[in-house]
Amino acid sequence: MRMMGDMGGVVPAPAAPGAGQVLTTDLYEVSMCLGYLREGMTAEATFSLFVRELPPARGFLVAAGLEPALDYLSRLRVGPAEAAAFADVLHRPPADLDPMTGLEFRGAVRAVPEGRVVLAGEPLLEVTAPLPQAQLAESFLLNLVGHQTAVASKAARCVLAARGRPVVDFSLRRTHGAEAARQMARTGALTGFAGTSNVAAATELGIPAVGTMAHSWIEAFEDEEAAFRAFARAHPGPVAFLVDTYDTERGTAVAARVLRGLGYGPGCGIRLDSGDLAVLAGRCRRILDDAGLPEVRIIASGGLDEYAVDRLVRAGAPIDVYAVGTKAGVSADAPYLDSAYKLVSFAGRPVMKLSAAKVTAPAAKQVFRGPGCRDVIALRDEPVPPGTEPLLRTVMTGGRRTAAPDTLAAARERFQADLAALPEDARRIHDPVAPRPGRSAALIRLTEEVRSRIGARTGARGTSGDAGDAGERGDASGGARG
Repeated sequence: MRMMGDMGGVVPAPAAPGAGQVLTTDLYEVSMCLGYLREGMTAEATFSLFVRELPPARGFLVAAGLEPALDYLSRLRVGPAEAAAFADVLHRPPADLDPMTGLEFRGAVRAVPEGRVVLAGEPLLEVTAPLPQAQLAESFLLNLVGHQTAVASKAARCVLAARGRPVVDFSLRRTHGAEAARQMARTGALTGFAGTSNVAAATELGIPAVGTMAHSWIEAFEDEEAAFRAFARAHPGPVAFLVDTYDTERGTAVAARVLRGLGYGPGCGIRLDSGDLAVLAGRCRRILDDAGLPEVRIIASGGLDEYAVDRLVRAGAPIDVYAVGTKAGVSADAPYLDSAYKLVSFAGRPVMKLSAAKVTAPAAKQVFRGPGCRDVIALRDEPVPPGTEPLLRTVMTGGRRTAAPDTLAAARERFQADLAALPEDARRIHDPVAPRPGRSAALIRLTEEVRSRIGARTGARGTSGDAGDAGERGDASGGARG
């Protein structure tokens, strides 16, 4: 198998419109899918998507990306154009890809609804479908769910750090692509952000668009007063002036004079984007108050994330709104999750992986949540223990949604409820301690049975209690903590 493509001077024919998502997959997914079809391996398979270990700076994750994932699966179909593209990258005659032509997703999905808090080792979603269909979806699902869960979890921590003060998304200009920016705006709204600077995302998602002005606006005028007055003329109503282009305190005094002269008050603000924000916010607050403008808000931006917001809040900085951008949009301190999409059952047979540090648990699963997010990972068909609720719901059957698309408002309500139930040490900004899910007795038993069966057949033993499987920790009560 070639690891690098041979350009060969040949430009393949363009794929059909809408083909991009089908083709957005790793090459080995295509190779395996074709191989399964040729071997007649089309029995039902279940794949589980989970995060092996939380990043060190995370006490919890927030499930996100499910709604886009369901949109993707509902449209997943390999047409003639996609099959031709696959043949080209595999350097095969087009006829060799005939078995894949017409393949479409007709499986089922069980998943944790967006906005719910999830822990290491817990399935965010499980796909059950004929093996080729479930395999082909792997790479795109990991991309959708992994990235959005990562940035949603970062956004959630920004909301925690702000302690009730509004947080807004300013990440568009430095995220890793426009789609990543859209996903940040969406997951920010899901976790309680008050708005986004991203006009496209605000329009599409129905969330508030927010913004002020750039330093270039101030620099284009002779002085700050002329710039502020011109902006107010162009945008009658509440305005926010950027006051730190030259001298922050002088800029604030000018802004206060303009606002008073225009009779502006509630809804207006000034923005600080540089310097010692805690000190400057205090000085600017006094200037505004002395000018009789106590209702004018102070907005802070400039390299903020939950750590900076936490410091400012603890310092008592009189900041009313926090605008987080780059570091939040790329989840700078934990820019990826150790996510996996693993086969756990095929043709009615539970399977597992025994690789060092990457052991998986077999069979389709359910997660039972007790008070305080005390979770137990169990087998899918186990009865619900008293005092708990199952996290995974059936959201797709036969390749179609089981209900109308979920709303951001509903996801936000779930997030707020789960966040309130989390132990305090999991919600800490610094050195959080993540709860560890336990395992049901039935899952423990099946894991050992499958491990023994594999060992008898292959001679492999694996490593009991391997660190790669969060399900190997804890007990049936879910009481273990890491």
